[in-house]
Amino acid sequence: MGAKQTEKGRAVGLTVQPHLTVHDAKAAIDFYVKAFGAVEQFRLVEPSGRVGHAEIKIGDSLLMMNDEYPDFGARCPAAIGGSPVMFRIEVADADAAVERAVEAGATIVRPVKDEFYGDRMGMVACPFGYRWSLAQPKEVVTPEDMQKSWTKMLESGQV
Repeated sequence: MGAKQTEKGRAVGLTVQPHLTVHDAKAAIDFYVKAFGAVEQFRLVEPSGRVGHAEIKIGDSLLMMNDEYPDFGARCPAAIGGSPVMFRIEVADADAAVERAVEAGATIVRPVKDEFYGDRMGMVACPFGYRWSLAQPKEVVTPEDMQKSWTKMLESGQV
């Protein structure tokens, strides 16, 4: 099911919609615009300045976020010892995408390299506690061939 824009500009019809809690949503939006080319859709701001809800698009994907609300259980990764969640963004040029993210303030987790599953990929961590794989598809690899390569890597101690 593809996303549809309503007359009021809201994206509807998405099956899964990630929602991040961050320490500083205004700064996070600015970072995601600079690092990943995000486009802000809107934000709801309290009189105190805290962002209760915001939506950005990265490519054709919607990402929602808000500032921390500990009283409602909405806590950022730093408040709970990190996040197990990672995101993957498909890009035309992984090397340039990682460089752009680093220039915006991300740190490299995994340098860009050609991977056994057919992507050229690098991973960065954003200043807000999430990891982002920036992946450039290079070839289609079957699940069977991926498994063979994965097993070979495990057996040789490369992982």
